[in-house]
Amino acid sequence: MTTRYQAHLAIIGHRYEDAMAHFSLDAIVLASGEKSYYFQDDHTHPFQAYSGAQQWLPFTLGAETYVVLKAGEKPTLVWPVRDDFWHAPNPVPSGDWQQNWNIVTARKTDKWFADLPKKTAWLGPNALPFAVTCEGLKAYVDFAKAVKTDFEIDAMQQASLRGAAGHLAAKEAFLAGMSELDIHLAFLKASQQSAFQEPYPGIVGLNEHAAVLHYEHKSVQQLSDSRTLLIDAGANEHGYASDITRTFTRHADDFNALIQDLDTMEQTLCRQAMSGVNFRDLHQNTLAGIANLLHEHKICSLNVEEQLAKRIPHVFFPHGLGHLLGLQVHDVGGHQIDKQGTLSLPDEQAPFLRLTRTLEENMVITIEPGLYFIPMLLEKMQAEIPQHGCDMARIQHFLPYGGIRIEDNIVVKSQQPINLTREAFSSQP
Repeated sequence: MTTRYQAHLAIIGHRYEDAMAHFSLDAIVLASGEKSYYFQDDHTHPFQAYSGAQQWLPFTLGAETYVVLKAGEKPTLVWPVRDDFWHAPNPVPSGDWQQNWNIVTARKTDKWFADLPKKTAWLGPNALPFAVTCEGLKAYVDFAKAVKTDFEIDAMQQASLRGAAGHLAAKEAFLAGMSELDIHLAFLKASQQSAFQEPYPGIVGLNEHAAVLHYEHKSVQQLSDSRTLLIDAGANEHGYASDITRTFTRHADDFNALIQDLDTMEQTLCRQAMSGVNFRDLHQNTLAGIANLLHEHKICSLNVEEQLAKRIPHVFFPHGLGHLLGLQVHDVGGHQIDKQGTLSLPDEQAPFLRLTRTLEENMVITIEPGLYFIPMLLEKMQAEIPQHGCDMARIQHFLPYGGIRIEDNIVVKSQQPINLTREAFSSQP
């Protein structure tokens, strides 16, 4: 019986054989990369393998590992052997996956590449001199990565389960009055990972910090009046990420009502993420939805059309609706519309939009609308937009809560999209 991993190898193998035929190549080497060091130190930066190499293996790749592809042959895995008493040994992982591979072990000084054909291209960092230059190869293979195999979707489902467990633990820590650091530690423990294993540094913001889109600090101070928690954090399953955001509040007040209405809007957007839909249109739907919330919650007296004309929703929702998700949190190819690398770049209506493609079956994307009270943007609005219609006293009331973001991970389908995040939360004990 063909496993999902074997089917995955067949699919991506076909993609690369197509690329080799298109560019008249005899082989392609995918390099995981090498460790890098802090300046004047023998301590390395956290390592993450090049996604093109990681895509081929059902476990997390380390440094100095290579995948060699030749048309019509099994892929070859060049595995690093280290004579090193400073670190733990790194044996080749056992498992049925090996039957689909040729495995070669090599020390750093070994010439494992000596017998490679002349027309061999390289993808990844630190290309060796033997590799031929192949302009356009990376774009050619990156385009297809947006459509995920069943194996890849399974991995992100597992990452979602662990991420959801972490979010629920973070919520309990918040309600118990813990600090940002302790909330993050609760998330890490429940999601079974260290901070270095997170697919991206988790964002944990209390109160006004929830209005900082990429808030990077973790305060150790407990707050006597923690009103809001915004946590944007995910988990990692052999390179594949979940990317989940939730906003919690302590009281059943008008800010909580705003959270609930944004959550309802977010789920509506998730259900619209079907194949054939242009993601730009979903973003525009979001701006209209934000305008409607601002009007309904008496934050802005202008109607939806007036708000959009004056760009009022952009003040409260300044980022893009979402992005491709996979081996990278902001996965490759979000602006790429064909194999040749043609780009459809964001315009002034949505300058920070990371995904501008038409959605296809089995793309995995994030849907993450937000509504924030950001002093810098509010001041700019007052200075530059006459008759903005916003109730500044009501906004002042909401400023101490910071803001809201709700983010789910969606598998695009032609009929009913699959919401990996909601499924993961609903399966938690």
